[in-house]
Amino acid sequence: MKIEKHSTSNVIACLGGDQIIMETRPINMPSEGEMLLQLRVVGFCGTDMFKLTTGKIDKGIVLGHEIVGEVVKIGENVNRFNIGDRVVVPHHVACGQCLLCQNGNETMCDLFRVNLIEPGGFADHILVKDRATSRAAHKIPDEISDSAAVFMEPAACVLRGVNRSGLSSNGTVAILGGGSMGLLHLLVIKAIRPKAKTLLIDPLSKRRTLALELGADITSAPNEAAIAAAFTMTNGFGVDVVFDTVGGGKVLESALALGRQGGSIILFAHAPNNVKTEIDLNNIFKHERRIIGTYSGALTEQFTVFDLITSKQLDPTPLVSHIMPLDEFSTAYNLIKHRQALKVLFTLSRGSAET
Repeated sequence: MKIEKHSTSNVIACLGGDQIIMETRPINMPSEGEMLLQLRVVGFCGTDMFKLTTGKIDKGIVLGHEIVGEVVKIGENVNRFNIGDRVVVPHHVACGQCLLCQNGNETMCDLFRVNLIEPGGFADHILVKDRATSRAAHKIPDEISDSAAVFMEPAACVLRGVNRSGLSSNGTVAILGGGSMGLLHLLVIKAIRPKAKTLLIDPLSKRRTLALELGADITSAPNEAAIAAAFTMTNGFGVDVVFDTVGGGKVLESALALGRQGGSIILFAHAPNNVKTEIDLNNIFKHERRIIGTYSGALTEQFTVFDLITSKQLDPTPLVSHIMPLDEFSTAYNLIKHRQALKVLFTLSRGSAET
């Protein structure tokens, strides 16, 4: 497809709630410092699923932010990339200068919340704004697959939580949830803390089996069995760090039961809107526990993860269960909703792929 002014491409647009439609929109041409990508793969993220299932999303929005694309047009003064390069790029970049950034809270920066891709990742063509083009995009080496590179952004989110947790090189971990993000936690921890002992907890035996294949030391179904496994693994102390990749008040209670005194609980997942929980404050105070929220990943984590992927210390591709064109978005949504898919990647819509 030759990209000229007035060219169009297909996008997956939200209609409200979990309703979507594939529609054709004009392609935005790059201005100075920007580049235009043709989609190669985009990941279906848990955040995308959360926004669709909670219904809190404006009509017309195009979701998707885990992107690998091929450069098809560049604006003036773009010197780091050429036509034909494969590129992985995140959608958020902090300013790096404000009080929040200077104190290590880059993902709280006001500029970080600005989406730097248009219209979104679930589109055949994606315009990358100048700050993302100049500071955050990476050219992918020939030997690294699209399916590996697309995990840069979600794995950076995971790495931020691991770094904030204080997990030591020989620490003990419980991961609540064996979906794509729970298993990505397992892979990232194994890449950067290979001696850490890991317990993955999920109700589905298929996911527990996959976790063992990916390097988990122990797996368990939730509730009492998980508590017994955690205390057996740690000689009765409880684990150093619990990563909650599920979300919600009941899960927090489970996390507290799994962790040791002086340990950390990392809240990684969205909770349902307006959900509150009651916890015994003395259980936190008297036992020196830490409950830490972690949100997204900054440039530091993204650069580290890109190096882990390109050096092949981190290979997330076993998590990919389905690859399908954007046309099959509704199919993917239902597969994920009913826990029949792990990680779905979308490719170009059929119409664009044929031109």
